[in-house]
Amino acid sequence: MELVSRQDPHLREVVRFAVCCRALTLLLQASLLLNQSWCDICCLALFNLLIPDHTADAFSPPRLSEPGPWDPLLERLLGGLSRWDAEHFLFIAERGYLYEHNCAFLPLYPLSLRAVAEALLWPFQRLLRLRSRLLLSAALLNSLFSVLAAAVLYELGCLVLRHRRAAFLAALLFSLSPANVFMAAAYSESMFALLAFSAMWQLEKGQSWPSGLLFSLASGVRANGLVNAGFFLYARGKRLAFQLQVGRGSVRELPPLWKQLLSAASSAVLVCAGIFLPFASFQYYAYVRFCGAGAGPEQPVPQPLLQLALDKGYRLVAMDGVKPPWCSHRFPVVYSYIQDTYWNVGFLRYFELRQIPNFLLALPVTLLGSWAAWTYIVANPRHCLTLGLERRKSEDQGKPRAGFCCPAVFVYVVHATVLLALGFFCMHVQVLTRFLASSSPILYWFCAHLLQEHEPLLRGEETGHQTAAPGSEKTLRGKSGSCGNGTSENPVVRLLLNCRFITPRSKAILGFFTSYWLLGLVLHCNFLPWT
Repeated sequence: MELVSRQDPHLREVVRFAVCCRALTLLLQASLLLNQSWCDICCLALFNLLIPDHTADAFSPPRLSEPGPWDPLLERLLGGLSRWDAEHFLFIAERGYLYEHNCAFLPLYPLSLRAVAEALLWPFQRLLRLRSRLLLSAALLNSLFSVLAAAVLYELGCLVLRHRRAAFLAALLFSLSPANVFMAAAYSESMFALLAFSAMWQLEKGQSWPSGLLFSLASGVRANGLVNAGFFLYARGKRLAFQLQVGRGSVRELPPLWKQLLSAASSAVLVCAGIFLPFASFQYYAYVRFCGAGAGPEQPVPQPLLQLALDKGYRLVAMDGVKPPWCSHRFPVVYSYIQDTYWNVGFLRYFELRQIPNFLLALPVTLLGSWAAWTYIVANPRHCLTLGLERRKSEDQGKPRAGFCCPAVFVYVVHATVLLALGFFCMHVQVLTRFLASSSPILYWFCAHLLQEHEPLLRGEETGHQTAAPGSEKTLRGKSGSCGNGTSENPVVRLLLNCRFITPRSKAILGFFTSYWLLGLVLHCNFLPWT
């Protein structure tokens, strides 16, 4: 694999730091659940005493199978990873789409959990019941996914930003993501980030079909993966526009215009159809399961699950032979129906006085996302007005601008801005932090840009602005610090260790990342509301 085989000290440090952060996350969430005396040496364990588990009105199905010998221990160690929506993913992986509102969660992540639990963890079936093996699968898979996502984000940043230090810093910030707890818990964020970043990376390398396949898989993990089709459409449109501009003086060297348009349109339609296919297939599956003539569960539903449906008002498959209302819609899309009916998701529906705390919770990422878009527009007004479809002389000469404000970042800024507007106006705004943090590299690229531009402690590392050749890595590494233990090679660790001396802007950025990283663990693992 290219990520592993490359002799890149920055990449090795990204992977090492990501592994350390993931291990620390699992250790801290376990300490928040344990009451044994050995955990009391960690100050964070006090939160488990001061903040007991909140009794939340969330999906919490009964445990039906008998616990195995190791189940209580595993629940105490990893139980913090099964809160809130994680219960949906674990339940779907165990029993399928039994309740209607389970269909808001797409199938690829639960299928992955079930595959690992049944295959790799099969030897533990006598020690752990299926749900415990699914929870362990989630911890293992998400740890792997988040580490790989950090490595891929570094590679993507090197290609797009053309600035290895900025890409390095952004990938390190990803390991301290404010959505950290959702990258570790049994949520689909880590898997989606890996697939989305990998697809973007392949597209930047000119690998259209692998990119389309990865984007397609991402849309089977989260519904906002459908928006990623814009990357491929933009790449095709930009390529066509550049061909037409180059061909003004040499028309004979290019195929006729109609052939170029047909080629671009056909490839775009095929790839976009592939991206939409997993989501559309799942909507069809839900329609057949809940609306079909012979709709019904494959196996009898246990009485405790039937009682849960009665107590909570959940709709079961073919309950009483009455079909759900969405079955008669012109476009019977269960996903949009669930978002509207169960969670009241819609345009401006969350704009209420009682939601002010949630808007405050989303304020940091909203400000950063808006600031990133404004910074890019101010730095590239003509490029934004022409949608990046005008070929520049610097691109013809092979010397494009480097850094966050380079031309290649335009489509990522547009993508992040669309997601920001969608999340702010149409969704539960508190999820905006994890929504952006797992879907777009802009949050990390822009924060890395601010730190490098305005933090004196990092200016000494600006010896290699362009993407350096492999042979020049030793020079960069040698100038990044003087300590023999390698700690100073990590700019994030360096800033944290010197937090008293960094600028207020750097303190605000690192404070946002570290406070959300930590508070997310404390609150989420104790079943308290978080992003």
